[in-house]
Amino acid sequence: MHQSIEYFRSRYPFLQSGHIYFNHAATSPLSFNVLEKIEEFLVMRSTGAIDDFTMVLGIIAKAKALTAALINTTGDRIAFVDNTTNGINLLAQGMQWQSGDEVVLNDIEFPANVYPFLNLQSKGVSVVFAKAHDGIVSAEDIIAACTSKTKLVSVSFVQFLTGYRADMKLLGEYCRKHNIIFCVDAIQGLGALPLDVKECCIDFLSSGTQKWLMGNMGLAFIYITEELQQRLRTAYAGWLSVEDAWNLLHYELIPKKSAEAFQPGTLNLLGICSYLGALELFEESGQAYREQRILDNTEYLREQLTAHGYKPLLHGVKRENLSGITSFVPVNPDELFAKLSKAHVTCSLREGMIRFAPHYYNTKEEIDAAVKEL
Repeated sequence: MHQSIEYFRSRYPFLQSGHIYFNHAATSPLSFNVLEKIEEFLVMRSTGAIDDFTMVLGIIAKAKALTAALINTTGDRIAFVDNTTNGINLLAQGMQWQSGDEVVLNDIEFPANVYPFLNLQSKGVSVVFAKAHDGIVSAEDIIAACTSKTKLVSVSFVQFLTGYRADMKLLGEYCRKHNIIFCVDAIQGLGALPLDVKECCIDFLSSGTQKWLMGNMGLAFIYITEELQQRLRTAYAGWLSVEDAWNLLHYELIPKKSAEAFQPGTLNLLGICSYLGALELFEESGQAYREQRILDNTEYLREQLTAHGYKPLLHGVKRENLSGITSFVPVNPDELFAKLSKAHVTCSLREGMIRFAPHYYNTKEEIDAAVKEL
């Protein structure tokens, strides 16, 4: 296991340009490890054993095993899908809803975790939005919005604008105690911060791989407990989602008992190769190392912004509620964003806010250089 920031920085070709990349909450740059996995797969598909299904199965199995280790589960509880939204849709469309059931969200959620549930209103399902206060929706706020009619709570692990990280364990324990399904959109936290699905009593999780997990676009995964899977109707069925898939002319719709029941057909294998490359590089650092570097970067960035007259959101929030995302509201956001872009500092402009999102390989020197441009 490496603990050298110089080594990890050497694994990202983007850094050779001299640009500063603080946009991991949108899309991450790809590492040499990812490029090597892609090349290996393309060479196999173009010049080698073109239809090497054994190799493909090995790639899928390893990617699932490393994903499972990331969230403390087993590979059979992981299924690959195409994006976070469609992962959540599998849950929303698979449940047996009754008119009057409630889903609790919050009013600063990313739309991927909203529209799948708003789409249930035609079935008589009500969506309740917990209210944010100063960019914070705490576990206590969400719990306070629950009633005897609440059937499901869905929340982002990390809020996409403010970077606030709610107490997943407290929320999960409440949901488990009250027989409420607990769903987590984990895309803004996984890869950066630890999340234990068992400790946090998470029933369902969906996450794309292109942000903090540093894979490619067009691939996501879901986690689902065995208990919840038994309660769901499989919204989509296909030849690879059934038990006896390779008995091709024996049409018997018996869904697999593993999470692969949610994989109806051919997967995004190039995306899985990319993701596997990213996960293997993460293995070299370890989760604790990445978390410490990211939170140290966040605290240092917040200090520097404050020293230069900018007030980052989440003032006074404890370290355990911070993440890799830091946002602030400048007087002239469009002008400032253009200035940063011209200086080759890549960040995001969201809802009138400048959002910085440095990862584990970013440095304090890069933070100093970015803040200097402000």
